[in-house]
Amino acid sequence: MTKQQTTYQKYEKKMEPKRPVMKNCLKAFIIGGFICVIGQIISFIYMYFFDFTEQTVGNPTVATLIFITMLLTGFGVYDKIAQFAGAGTAVPVTGFGNAVISAAIEHRTEGFVLGVGGNMFKLAGSVILFGVFSAFLIALIKTIFSYWS
Repeated sequence: MTKQQTTYQKYEKKMEPKRPVMKNCLKAFIIGGFICVIGQIISFIYMYFFDFTEQTVGNPTVATLIFITMLLTGFGVYDKIAQFAGAGTAVPVTGFGNAVISAAIEHRTEGFVLGVGGNMFKLAGSVILFGVFSAFLIALIKTIFSYWS
């Protein structure tokens, strides 16, 4: 590394704005936790009013959270929440719903088939692919261990 590069790196580090890491972590923790609390409330509603069990309530709860996220994204509310909370909204399943519907909204002018259908799963497609593949591997490992036991 030359002296000029070292000097520039020192200058760059000095001029870089300080990030409020702890504040951002706290906001992400609170908003992400609040999303999880909403999910738990939805689970309790499904179990109490619709006779789901603890084993079967997961899928409708996740679907409801994704649906709510898609509605909020469509109305432009979720983006404001995500800008405030950062990773707190990206990590839960609501981040997945937001990624899917944002791509669909962005490409709706290109038509339903080539625009919405062709671009909706660009970002989320890799998540689906690796999720399904990981689930397959875990199921395979569990089956092998169950067979040997």
